Amino acid sequence: MTETNSDTLLISMQGISKVFPGVQALTNVDFSLKYGEIHALMGGNGAGKSTLIKVLTGVEHPDSGHIFLAGKEVHVRSPQHAQSLGISTVYQEVNLCPNLTVAENILIGRAPMRLGSIDWKKLNAQAQEIMNRVLGMEIDVTVMLGSYSVAIQQMVAIVRALEIGNAKVLILDEPTSSLSRRETEQLFEVMRRLKSEGVGIIFITHFLDQVYEITDRITIIRNGGLVGTFETASMTRLELITKMIGKTIIELEDLSRIKANISKHISGDLVLETQDLGQSGQVEPISLTLHAGEVLGLAGLVGAGRTETVGLIFGLETPDSGEMSVAGKKVRHFSPLDSIKRGLALLPEDRKAAGIVDELTVRENIVLALQAGQGWFKYINLAKQYEIAEKYMKLLEIATPSADQQVKNLSGGNQQKVILARWLATNPRVLILDEPTRGIDVGTKAEIQKLVLLLADEGKACIFISSELEEVLRTSHRIAVMSDHRKIAEFSGDTSEHEIMRVMAGE
Repeated sequence: MTETNSDTLLISMQGISKVFPGVQALTNVDFSLKYGEIHALMGGNGAGKSTLIKVLTGVEHPDSGHIFLAGKEVHVRSPQHAQSLGISTVYQEVNLCPNLTVAENILIGRAPMRLGSIDWKKLNAQAQEIMNRVLGMEIDVTVMLGSYSVAIQQMVAIVRALEIGNAKVLILDEPTSSLSRRETEQLFEVMRRLKSEGVGIIFITHFLDQVYEITDRITIIRNGGLVGTFETASMTRLELITKMIGKTIIELEDLSRIKANISKHISGDLVLETQDLGQSGQVEPISLTLHAGEVLGLAGLVGAGRTETVGLIFGLETPDSGEMSVAGKKVRHFSPLDSIKRGLALLPEDRKAAGIVDELTVRENIVLALQAGQGWFKYINLAKQYEIAEKYMKLLEIATPSADQQVKNLSGGNQQKVILARWLATNPRVLILDEPTRGIDVGTKAEIQKLVLLLADEGKACIFISSELEEVLRTSHRIAVMSDHRKIAEFSGDTSEHEIMRVMAGE
């Protein structure tokens, strides 16, 4: 086997590429992890972070590239193989059994036996010793895991991950997303202790404060490619945000022209207003206004609270503070069906999980929201369904052999157009677009951005979310900036990218 930098590097991934049908997920990406290092892996949604981790842990196999562990090349065949090599992952959602004790969770599958049965006394003693040794914490291991806080459950997950295969590489995927500040500090103490013992930690997070507090180096991935690896101490927050957001690769002069022409005559009525609308732990009380013919952009890094905010507006969650009105009428009941009936539409961030219905046809996907809004007892006849589907297939230039094609067989960009068609078919007064251009090709991005502006010109009100700040600026007439699940500033659409990034960075 080939040797490489065995004295300094615990992990070395070189030239990793991975293609999924229609998507270049990773392109020639390099990544390294040193012994006793906490290394942040950063990038926006769809950047390729998860794919890189899946390659490292054997969930996916790279199309090209090499992985070296302690200087020797390895071919990681599966997650179980990764664990045997000393590579363990703790995910955002704790993947343990809350109805078992802490001790059972730590030693499940490896419990000491006596006369053909589990030796409970020895199991509890071993688990207690492991907890004390790894965490330096006194925790009653005979108590059910579910009775402890999320933070403690996270610690138990880390202990289990380290003990299986005597892990030397620990991957923490958004471990602090559900933790309080005190609990996060508790986790950081454990991470520092593990670092001092030579464990290499890959830390995936969207919280900039935590990156600067705990990490040694930062690797940034954007659009499946490596932006670079940097010493944390040498990079300002503004530089980090700039590199994460990047620049789009085409100039869209026609979009700027369309926006300039439309901006001259935005004088529509107030169609949506929130006053201190919020939900504890999800969205800090937020006040927004939206007029007919206007595109309101929501800017911020991933995890800033943009998706949670529009989810609250659309009724995916119920607010516990503030109020909202649509077309001057106060909203009293929050649910997606009620929102559709009052003229709201939401194109979700995750089109796979919350958007397309794989097994249905293009036609069935397009008429889905319209049928739900009318009620299932007012069935849209088949001829009308085809008429609606053909209209929006033509309008959005959806590339499909026919309306009867299963939507799962379309490209990602065309799937996105199908979801957009679904909501346009309802003729909404407010169109909420959450990352409508993520994961699709540049040409389709331009088409969708142009369509948003043309819809505004026809009097539609739009809320537009994108991780690409340049895209938000090109498409929006006003921009609300979010950070840590609250609105921190609001700008006109002709402000500079630099000014918004300064606010996002807290400078």
